[in-house]
Amino acid sequence: MSLPAPYGAGLAHMTIDFEHEGLLKGTRGNAREARLELLEELAADGVPLEDLRKAVEEDRLVLLPVERVLGGDGPRFTAAEVAEQAGVDEALLRRNRLALGLPDPASDEPAFTEEDVEAAKRFGALRQAGLPDEGILEVSRVIGLALAQVAAASRALVAESALAEGGTEAEVARRLAEEARRLGPVMGPVLEYVLNLHLRQQVRSDVIGRAEISSGRLPGAQEISACFADLVGFTKLGEELPPEELGAITGRLGELASDVAESPVRLVKMIGDAAMLVSPDNDALLDAALELVARAETEGEGFPPLRAGMARGPALARGGDWYGRPVNLASRITGIAYPGSVLVSEEVKGATTNGHSWSFAGERRLKGIDGRVKLHRVRADEAEGGSTG
Repeated sequence: MSLPAPYGAGLAHMTIDFEHEGLLKGTRGNAREARLELLEELAADGVPLEDLRKAVEEDRLVLLPVERVLGGDGPRFTAAEVAEQAGVDEALLRRNRLALGLPDPASDEPAFTEEDVEAAKRFGALRQAGLPDEGILEVSRVIGLALAQVAAASRALVAESALAEGGTEAEVARRLAEEARRLGPVMGPVLEYVLNLHLRQQVRSDVIGRAEISSGRLPGAQEISACFADLVGFTKLGEELPPEELGAITGRLGELASDVAESPVRLVKMIGDAAMLVSPDNDALLDAALELVARAETEGEGFPPLRAGMARGPALARGGDWYGRPVNLASRITGIAYPGSVLVSEEVKGATTNGHSWSFAGERRLKGIDGRVKLHRVRADEAEGGSTG
């Protein structure tokens, strides 16, 4: 069995004494034969001896085939050559690459492929469409953070699948390369599909918001309370932790949110580092928000603190999601809440019948919300009638 294309594509074998080069050291029997087989296939595909030696030294020879599959084939370009072909300033392209969370090769290093050239042309097209550089870079930062987590989860999936069957070093290497080749064409459409769904949801929210403003009401709306809870400092954490650890944290947040979302409270969706919950029962949702923040505090030092924001009012249900002023307001309130706190609107406090401790947090102007909003911090209080204003 040969490595998947482009491996074994009729390239001439390089005459290398792998034993003399020390690349078989530490192997014996079937493992030695499999190592030799893998080295010969890679050398036949044109992998330089120095690259083979480095892969063996770093104990990643089994990963070299998948690295080459993902790296693509064809000509290589320097950053300056990419910039020239795309008609975009090289310094700006480098800033965008860093914003995506990718390494920045030296100016004279031919580390870029035709795919990089096409990506640079798309970047240039966004600029020509009149989009501001800083805005494009900010979107790139978000994309980089999100897709690093997608890549980490995909890598774990591929590794689990390839390693499950066991086998020799050469057999595992082939399976890893084949799984990567299969995953790539599938993931692209999946990511495009999910992006379009999210864009549709957000456009729908904008349209409903404008209808609400123009008419002063939402036909078919229901009175609900909405809550967002997000991880404090998650963006900065993304600069310090590997994607798999970030994925574990957001996964745990999803578990915690699911645990507290007992009927009539519903977990609507997870949005990166945030959970959205709604309920027609104001007290039930407030209790769930307090419980969620409290549970996050017991997760230990490695888990970021949560903050939650709540609002109440008429909202519209569409496609399993909710739209309207209380949803937008809850999101804005969450963004200014203190770590470990639950901050709510005046309507939430007014609709509460459970005993809680309250403190007035002032009036604030919030982006996208008309007028000044009165805010209150709330803490759980077992004593009935615990309101302090």
